[in-house]
Amino acid sequence: MFIQTEQTPNPATLKFLPGEAVLESGTADFSNLEQATGNSPLAESLFGIEGVAAVFFGGDFITITKAADQDWFVMKPAILGVIMEHYTAGGPVMTENAATIGASTASDDDDEIVTQIKELIDTRVRPAVAMDGGDIVYHGFEDGIVYLQMQGACAGCPSSTATLKMGIENMLRHYIPEVLEVRSSI
Repeated sequence: MFIQTEQTPNPATLKFLPGEAVLESGTADFSNLEQATGNSPLAESLFGIEGVAAVFFGGDFITITKAADQDWFVMKPAILGVIMEHYTAGGPVMTENAATIGASTASDDDDEIVTQIKELIDTRVRPAVAMDGGDIVYHGFEDGIVYLQMQGACAGCPSSTATLKMGIENMLRHYIPEVLEVRSSI
């Protein structure tokens, strides 16, 4: 098994590509061992490596965020070993009862504006953010303000504010005049 790695815009985060599906659908974000315990055997193993601060799973990638006082050249071989061992053993990435976050699909309760916002996020924003090793989750629309949460490599990335304001906000405002602003929700 050959696992590729890619840099992300966030220097504290690396993207690992195992060459196999990681999740069949949706994403999963773990910011500590407690969140991973009982939900993801792979994330639990990765948190066993000193310096792993967060684990994020996408469709075909794993994003690892390191603690500020750690170095990639020390951590990377251990991370590659855990991922390779997991896939070689054939274990599940997620347990059956664990929840993943899926697309921002519209529901019958959404009004027309919310439906448009979710569609633009799913078709134009999420694919681009996934290329950088992250995801974006819709949290609401109220009084002209769209609330979104960045995950994976995008959470805590130095350019995430610019991405929200200059990229996503401008696009949403262009297509949907009712959108006045985009804010990060935590």
